[in-house]
Amino acid sequence: MEEFVAKNLDRYADTQGLLPERLAEFGEQYREQGHLTREQLYDLAFESSTRSAYHVESNPKARCIEVTQNVRRVEGDFSKIRLISGLSGFKAPTASAVLTALDPGRHAVVDTRVWASLERLEHVEGRKESFDAADYVTMIEPIREIAQATGYSPAEVGYALFAYDEHVREGTLH
Repeated sequence: MEEFVAKNLDRYADTQGLLPERLAEFGEQYREQGHLTREQLYDLAFESSTRSAYHVESNPKARCIEVTQNVRRVEGDFSKIRLISGLSGFKAPTASAVLTALDPGRHAVVDTRVWASLERLEHVEGRKESFDAADYVTMIEPIREIAQATGYSPAEVGYALFAYDEHVREGTLH
């Protein structure tokens, strides 16, 4: 599994996925400020999921700060994703980018490609095209197991799973 992650991490640079360096910058801002602003959330959403980013602008500025401050205080993956998903423009996949920015040692950016890779590796069952907080919990558990077994972070495992699906998928994503 370590070779799988390494090989697919190398492939990630050739994908259209969110740049890990850019996500790290958001994480730095988040940890330094203790929150993210609406503008920062918009930028993160735009880079993660361009189609839904414009919804972020409908959130009150103070609510964005309140929610991202509170996420740092809440325990539990389900609760964290649900809290972020309360903001317009943040379904579970985009919310996972916020959590991964904050703590790449515990979280991973997830989406249809990551689910499909986990399905191919027999960690989850069935096809999925939309995700909620419970689905995030379903995905993050095997991602953390793979991370622990390989020495990579959950964030890196998520990137590798994304790249693997892009590499092996035939046809369109949806």
